[in-house]
Amino acid sequence: MLKTFFVVNPQSAGGQTGKRWLEMHAHATRALGTFGHAFTQNPLDATVITRQALRDGYQCIVAVGGDGTINEVANGFFDGDTVVNPQAALAVIPRGTGGDFRRSFAWNLTLKSALERLATDDTAPLDVGRLEFTTHHNGKGTRYFVNVCSFGVSGEVADAANKGSKVLGGKASFFIASLKTLLRYSDRKVRIGVDGAPLREMTITTAAVANGRFFGGGMQVAPQASMSDGIFDITLWRGYGLTDFVVKSAGVYSGAHVKWPGTECLKGTTLVAESDEAVFIDCDGEQPGRLPCRMTVLPGAIRVKI
Repeated sequence: MLKTFFVVNPQSAGGQTGKRWLEMHAHATRALGTFGHAFTQNPLDATVITRQALRDGYQCIVAVGGDGTINEVANGFFDGDTVVNPQAALAVIPRGTGGDFRRSFAWNLTLKSALERLATDDTAPLDVGRLEFTTHHNGKGTRYFVNVCSFGVSGEVADAANKGSKVLGGKASFFIASLKTLLRYSDRKVRIGVDGAPLREMTITTAAVANGRFFGGGMQVAPQASMSDGIFDITLWRGYGLTDFVVKSAGVYSGAHVKWPGTECLKGTTLVAESDEAVFIDCDGEQPGRLPCRMTVLPGAIRVKI
């Protein structure tokens, strides 16, 4: 059994994680034996807690929360550009609203199934994306992502969803946020280059650089994406408005949108993007900043408990 540490977001699942932690702790102790744990209190706490736990010799870090918690924990596997422990594993007890990371693995929401995964020695390589971006204060920032990093309307939807109520659940919350955002959104002019190719000027609704298949509370943005193939699946949406989203939303969730005229699908290991407009980024469901940015895939950078 890997030496295990739980990073717990008590506010996840509408605050139920904190309220039910004693019960969850008891179940986990019966399944796993002794483990360490700490609660997050502020943004980015999970990154600091994870990094210290890895330095203290823990080999499996369990993100107890949603996609934002998973992202923060994954960032804690890195110290600058260096992986703290390449043999350590990321594990997940899904407790969030969106649940997009878990969907690529077809994990359900039960504590029992999550603890069954943790009780095995099974791990697999997990690709990680490195994002270099412009912060809201015009500085330079770097973050890592394990699921999807996108820009365009998705960046504004992420902000609206995180500021709004999530009492209706992930799919409904992101759907409502998408409707509200598309009411006032117009496509942005950007310049995009993949794998060193000359920048292409285009107008986009959203550009999604996908390691996983889902974003936005279950939208299957990249149906063919794999988290261990060392390649990004890049989806470009152009010309999509509120009417398209309402009338064709089923195709966005099923993945049928990849065959629509307004969708272009690419593959690559790096993407650079710039714009003369304010184009905001959605990084695993959080909005850290805006273009210009650069994204690079790091094949098998860490491991994931499966």
